[in-house]
Amino acid sequence: MSTGTNIPKDLMYTKEHEWIRRDGSKGRVGITDHAQHALGDIVFVELPAPGRTIRAGEAVGVVESVKAVSDIYSPVTGKVTVRNENVNPALVNSDPYGAGWLFEVEIESAGELLTPDAYSAHIG
Repeated sequence: MSTGTNIPKDLMYTKEHEWIRRDGSKGRVGITDHAQHALGDIVFVELPAPGRTIRAGEAVGVVESVKAVSDIYSPVTGKVTVRNENVNPALVNSDPYGAGWLFEVEIESAGELLTPDAYSAHIG
């Protein structure tokens, strides 16, 4: 069972509970363990389409759980290059930092990102 406190040190985070793993000018985005734990069992995921230009802080998708519907916010400005066509709610629930990633983006600029320590303090 997830405790909601898994915060990998190789990622950057948003205050809205998204993570990004940067690799040069590309980034892979998902929601944090804390977010999926707070939402409860996720039952539906809607992702942005490849080719879509997104802005940091913009709502770009939706996760729905048995408790609530929550927007997915982009941590960066850029263009969506790939969405995880294999993602399903079970993967987001069980492996939010691995197989449960949501989409990849060609990064133009980063939004206000938090270090792992700052994110840990934010969720307190």
